Amino acid sequence: MPNNLTLAVMAAGMGSRYGGSKQMDPVTEHGEVILDFSVYDALEAGFDKIVLIIKRAIERDFDEMIGSRLRKHADIAYAFQELDDLPGGRAPPPGRVKPWGTGHAVLAARNVVDTPFAVINADDYYGKSAFSVMADFLRADTPDYAMIGYKLGNTLTEHGSVARGICETRDGFLTGMTERTKIVQRGREAAFTEDGENWTPLPLDTTVSMQFFGFRPGVFGQLESGFRDFLERNTDDLKGEYLLPARIGQLVRQNEAAVRVLNSPDRWFGVTYKEDKPAVVRAIRELRDRGAYPERLWEV
Repeated sequence: MPNNLTLAVMAAGMGSRYGGSKQMDPVTEHGEVILDFSVYDALEAGFDKIVLIIKRAIERDFDEMIGSRLRKHADIAYAFQELDDLPGGRAPPPGRVKPWGTGHAVLAARNVVDTPFAVINADDYYGKSAFSVMADFLRADTPDYAMIGYKLGNTLTEHGSVARGICETRDGFLTGMTERTKIVQRGREAAFTEDGENWTPLPLDTTVSMQFFGFRPGVFGQLESGFRDFLERNTDDLKGEYLLPARIGQLVRQNEAAVRVLNSPDRWFGVTYKEDKPAVVRAIRELRDRGAYPERLWEV
């Protein structure tokens, strides 16, 4: 049974819809960001190493604001998601500035992760129970992967569309996952569109992925092979992304991976748009008032 667990945090996204570096935008009067709360919850659950996946260009600022204080409480390492980190001596197409996507972000951590590990987004709040459930799973003697499943209605914002991995499940396992990149809430249901004109309804209790996955190190080989295929199909694409949910869904369909769905009753919140921030600040304040967190997370 493995005792060491790693949390890999994807923090290299450009935050185009948010309009800035939302990973470093404080949500408390003490300067804490959403990532602080995820790391706090992970350490409480038994994770003992934190890998921060960022762009090398923001390393100094990121470390000064976040990494330096986390390092006092956990083993911190950095992995760098860079455009030229490509297999087979490839070079990115001229004009490409957009990161290669979440599948590539996780692959960037391959040289600093050698234990069972969880993957999260830096700008999402997942809830305390999710980290405990995931830690218990990763300690189990099983080759399976896992994901935390949320109800779609607990993951929406009032301020625009969101992207979610829509999950199909059977007997507690994922049977398929499709990334829907434009989902909005419409009254008592949600709907998605692929073309901006035609909408398909989605029940609010639909199970979705918020990119909280649990893996074994063997997943890196599967991610690399999928990334090679992606690059072959998208040689000159300046905006195409190699998405983690899409690759996991493909592995499931091809019977190359079994993914257990660990359902969470918690409400997700995050800062997809600038208008989301006041609600996040209020939610954090309410959690503290209920005693879920101390007034200052990292007081020594």
